[in-house]
Amino acid sequence: MTELLLVGVGQMGRPYLEAALRIGCTVRAVESRAAFPGLPVGTGADFYQVDNGLDESWLLGALQAAEQGPPQGVVAFAEAHVTAAALLQDRLGVPGPSLHAATISRNKGLQRMSCAARGVSQPEFLLVPSIADAREWMAERLPVVVKPLTFGGSVGVEQVSTIEELDSAIERRGEGKLLVEGAVSGPEFSWEALVRDGSVLFENVTAKETTEPPYFVELTHRCGHRFEDPKVAQQVQEFTRLVLDAIGMRTGLAHLEFRLGPDGPVLMEVAVRTPGDHIAEAVCLTYGFDLYEGVVRLALGLPLDDLIQREPVQFAAVHHPDCPPGRITGIEGLSEIEAHPFVQRVSLNRGIGDLVKPLSSSSERIGYALVVAPTPEAREETLAFIQARLRITTVLDG
Repeated sequence: MTELLLVGVGQMGRPYLEAALRIGCTVRAVESRAAFPGLPVGTGADFYQVDNGLDESWLLGALQAAEQGPPQGVVAFAEAHVTAAALLQDRLGVPGPSLHAATISRNKGLQRMSCAARGVSQPEFLLVPSIADAREWMAERLPVVVKPLTFGGSVGVEQVSTIEELDSAIERRGEGKLLVEGAVSGPEFSWEALVRDGSVLFENVTAKETTEPPYFVELTHRCGHRFEDPKVAQQVQEFTRLVLDAIGMRTGLAHLEFRLGPDGPVLMEVAVRTPGDHIAEAVCLTYGFDLYEGVVRLALGLPLDDLIQREPVQFAAVHHPDCPPGRITGIEGLSEIEAHPFVQRVSLNRGIGDLVKPLSSSSERIGYALVVAPTPEAREETLAFIQARLRITTVLDG
């Protein structure tokens, strides 16, 4: 019997479990104590508990699960699971992104250094022990972006545009290693790909909308994007392969983010795990095949030719509604949105009386809507419908 070890399940990682069971695998899955009560029991999978969500705890859980018998494949779900899975993949000699790629993907400083050595187009950058050490460099290049090395979801990412903002950032952020980078203008995209032995088998471009500076919180993702200019499309194709080569990507799911500048794509960051914000689900809907099953098959060394579809069959988007900060006093239009034929799902994680903070990271968003439509035009009409119908009123406390 083929066995898969899944490091991390969460909520958005459930499709990996379902795909593995569907194709006849037995599954061992590692999950944290906090998430353990919500795991789907009765599936036939064996679950292993770790104390917390720290990288080191995931490694202990993965090693303990593997002691029951070496699995034929290992899949990491989210960012915190990548290192543990890669260490186990390396030890067992099973397919994976590579320990090199996993290590680089978990550290933005290592990403910048590796990509600089390979000539990848990326912002001018400086790695410093603390933000104060970069004051002179930043002051000469405003606007600049400050990034912590390891956080995700835009946590700690901040654009600094004036000397006053620079001095405020130095006072607020204190000590600690970080990256400072020249700000890059241009539309933002992400690129999702299934890769085997360094070769791209499937790829998707997602067009993004984010909040304005100083923070860049993602609000809308449109999958199945096509660049109308053949030159730009070729630049993106060459750029993405160069990034994969720079990080040493071998086999699995790659997710990289870039801005399209005047001279072509410029790398923001790269990861070797499931993209957040339900993007993977939106990719599945756009292309009409199970991306999660594709990742499982790659991990097990199984063929993908009968699974993958490379052209969109419909057009999905994930939209995160926004509202003024404050305490929520009213929510209207939700039932109309839920009834729309092209709205797959809508979910709000705030209700009447809840506090909404100003957006500075993805964790502060109030929910999402998943849209799937037969054409890009219908998708845009549906997104406009959601924005017009959903009315969330707030009041400032005090």
